[in-house]
Amino acid sequence: MSTLVFGHKSPDTDSTGSPIIWAWYLNEIKGVAARPVLLGEPNTEAAFVVKRWNLDKPEIVTEVADGTSVVIVDTNNPAELPANINACDITAIIDHHKLVGGLETAGPIDIRIEPLACTATIMWKMIGKDMAQMPTNVKGAMLSCILSDTLEFRSPTTTDEDRAIAHDLAKDLGIDIAAYAAEMFEAKSDVSEFSDAELLRMDSKEFTVDGKQLRVSVLETTAPKIVLDRKDSLMASMTDVATEDGADQVLLFVVDILNEEATLLVPNDFVKTVAEKSFGATISGDTVVLPGIMSRKKQIIPNLKV
Repeated sequence: MSTLVFGHKSPDTDSTGSPIIWAWYLNEIKGVAARPVLLGEPNTEAAFVVKRWNLDKPEIVTEVADGTSVVIVDTNNPAELPANINACDITAIIDHHKLVGGLETAGPIDIRIEPLACTATIMWKMIGKDMAQMPTNVKGAMLSCILSDTLEFRSPTTTDEDRAIAHDLAKDLGIDIAAYAAEMFEAKSDVSEFSDAELLRMDSKEFTVDGKQLRVSVLETTAPKIVLDRKDSLMASMTDVATEDGADQVLLFVVDILNEEATLLVPNDFVKTVAEKSFGATISGDTVVLPGIMSRKKQIIPNLKV
């Protein structure tokens, strides 16, 4: 039986591309039968990347059988993984997020967690000299992951290693980074066909803050007006999404990639308090602009207070 390689639910580009990268490495270099899968439908940017590089879209799975050999990438948070993840045979974790805790393995495993902007950056380092054997389309996925997670190096999570590896890959592929990143972000910004509930879940993660269950959603876009024009219906949908997902509140941050700021929707007094306590914001309406806020991992989650 093949080892399944997957990232978190609500797959973005890194959680779509990194399973493809690592499954290639296991199959072609390590001789381990492996298959990339997704735990949900990829977002519009990830779908664009799969098509742009002529990659096979990984199968979407809703359940993983107990005892299945798995590699977890781009997360170590049980809340973002199958409910029975600890009954699976976890063989490795490759991630760039803080250690959450809660995963349990049958024995010692390989774990690589580094403070870099992207899982694919870590994989580039792990694959090393065998990068020479990587096909062009998988390298394209790797470059896409890094440009996505760094927001073309605008994100404060960006490191010199992320930047250098992206430039190395772009040179190898003959890709103009600025032009290609603009294509990616345009695809990410095209959310017109998604329902409000789908938008709220598209790039979201679950966190417990001071005893409150929060679904923290981020929409990164070069066209924030498209999303903000829907703010009334989005805020109206937050209650149902929170109830269905067992959360106390949905927080939606609309990240303006080009202006390097986030707009937080403020549907009620609870979120107003969160914005004031977490970001020192002054709230006068149902939205608040947070200058310089680009990263959920580095700037939003560590500051959240309720």
